[in-house]
Amino acid sequence: MEDFMKALIHLGPGRIGYESVPDPILPDRQGALVRTTMCGLCGSDLHLYHGAPAHGSYCIGHEAVGEVVEVGSEVRDFRVGDRVLLPAILGCGRCDPCRAGDVYLCRTQSAPMIYGQGFPGIGGSQAEAVAVPNADRNLWRLPPGLSDEVGIMLTDNLATAWFCARRARVRPGDVVAVIGLGPVGQQAVMAAKAMGAERVLGIDLLRSRRAAAALLGAEPIEAADVVQAAIELTGGDGPDVVLDANGSAVTIGLAIGMVRKGGRVSVVGLSESPQIDFPIIGSMLKNLDFHIGVCSVQAELPALFGAIEAGRIDTGALEALVTHRMGLSEGAEGYARFDAREGGIGKVVFDPTR
Repeated sequence: MEDFMKALIHLGPGRIGYESVPDPILPDRQGALVRTTMCGLCGSDLHLYHGAPAHGSYCIGHEAVGEVVEVGSEVRDFRVGDRVLLPAILGCGRCDPCRAGDVYLCRTQSAPMIYGQGFPGIGGSQAEAVAVPNADRNLWRLPPGLSDEVGIMLTDNLATAWFCARRARVRPGDVVAVIGLGPVGQQAVMAAKAMGAERVLGIDLLRSRRAAAALLGAEPIEAADVVQAAIELTGGDGPDVVLDANGSAVTIGLAIGMVRKGGRVSVVGLSESPQIDFPIIGSMLKNLDFHIGVCSVQAELPALFGAIEAGRIDTGALEALVTHRMGLSEGAEGYARFDAREGGIGKVVFDPTR
């Protein structure tokens, strides 16, 4: 008789169901099963939430931490009972990029494999359990001293923020502007500070998000003309670096408009538009460096664990970014409130046991 678990299911635009689905099964001898102890709601989940499922309804979500409950016979690095985090994106574990942790550049998969996108054989993580293929490459042990909340950040948001700042080569003494102060943007502020930024300017339409960034050491820009304000705050030059955690045509235009000549712009925000207008002449005239891309979580985790261990990233500040703790059964409400940008809402996490 088939066993069932509870999971959040993407049913259509603006519709999330809390349903019974078959328990995941061990993918193969290299795979593992993880009982989820916490799962997270990411801003990029909203892109799926707004649209119709391309291949029918499916379990959504790509952020989870939990406990290993079963491993395949060829898994070397993990055992039943290990506490782990699940990096959001999966690699084959065999090609050169995957062995280096750069799983987004996997050479054996025709498309990036991410939990909760409706890909065949890859379930979502907003569920009571998750099947993990190639466990030795796609799991990461969570040290006893780190909470589930910190683990959730490491699965995607914090790694993406670090990737954004790293690609922009944030260095000691830089003035950095962060556009978009949701969970990834807040953690981009933390990443820039950890890399030695002298000042971080915070830009967002929501006053509550600007206030939250100020608690992390950012200088929120309150002016309506944020480009002019950023230039004035940097003595007429503009910031050395702009980190864009939104990724829309508007925010990319703001980033290029405010960054100094010879500066660096890094974009990790995911636009819902497949194509956007790009200020190419303005970029060329500034001789700027422009980076855009998707984070391979596995590649960023060693540096992140090092920064946490060294105290350059405050785990308490990471935990404080979680503003809403809800039961998995409250998933539809969580999505609706997060989508509405309800006042003061930051990171939403779900408890699969309720």
